Amino acid sequence: MKGKLDELSKDDLIKSLRESKEELRKERFKAVTSKVDNPKKVKELRKNIARILTLQKEYESGIRKK
Repeated sequence: MKGKLDELSKDDLIKSLRESKEELRKERFKAVTSKVDNPKKVKELRKNIARILTLQKEYESGIRKK
């Protein structure tokens, strides 16, 4: 997933961020209400969101161009 994020455009990053946040919300809700299949999933989602936000900041500051 990490390598794939570098290839995405700005619009795709926004879409991916929205999807990741929604999935994180669902996983947190599952953790509270029932048993979680993969407890590391929340940590992976949080890291993915951080990577996406970092790439967005790089696009805004001009470090990364596409």
